[in-house]
Amino acid sequence: MILGIDTSLGTAVAVIEPDGVVRSAIESPDPRGHAEVIGTLIARALEEASVSPDAIQAVAAGMGPGPFTGLRVGVAAARAFALGRGTRFVPVVSHDAVALALMLDAAVRGDDPGRFAVVTDARRREFAYTVYDGLDDDGLPVRASEPALAPRDELDALLAEIGAARHDAHSVPASMVALVASRSVDAGRVVGPDDALYLRAPDVTPSAGPKPVTTAAERSGAGA
Repeated sequence: MILGIDTSLGTAVAVIEPDGVVRSAIESPDPRGHAEVIGTLIARALEEASVSPDAIQAVAAGMGPGPFTGLRVGVAAARAFALGRGTRFVPVVSHDAVALALMLDAAVRGDDPGRFAVVTDARRREFAYTVYDGLDDDGLPVRASEPALAPRDELDALLAEIGAARHDAHSVPASMVALVASRSVDAGRVVGPDDALYLRAPDVTPSAGPKPVTTAAERSGAGA
């Protein structure tokens, strides 16, 4: 059994069998509140899959691209679960999961999606995108470009220039995160990064230190 977790957009958790059979899949579309729901969703996914935590043989984590605050919740939860159970942690590019879902759907219809880009909202008038060219011999998405950011009003022209159709994603299926992980493990490959693919650095900055405090006497003396 493989547990898949992604918080690059909403919060998604799934349990699949190694061959891709989905035992459970639960999502919360809220782009915020990941920390509040992640534990509950993991528990529900295990319960609906009728498996115990010790039945999980690998934990797959969507590593982004995604915002710092939300993405780190899913990655931390996946690492903690894997460490606690003594099982394998498998990193996955979140866009790869969306791309795999699109290509599997196209295969069922007998279509060829050709070159396309998975696009997600990066906020601040930017999009995150990754370009794909089909599946390789291991059944894994082939990235024609790595995840990148582009201004909203420039993305369509950029994709037209490289001949890539645009596919906007509003969620990342955790079941596909787990399936990418399963196929990569079977192939003996590492397809995800060690570190999360944050869209940009966090907005917060370290404190410059405590501000000096003046006493009433000091203030009185300064006024005199």
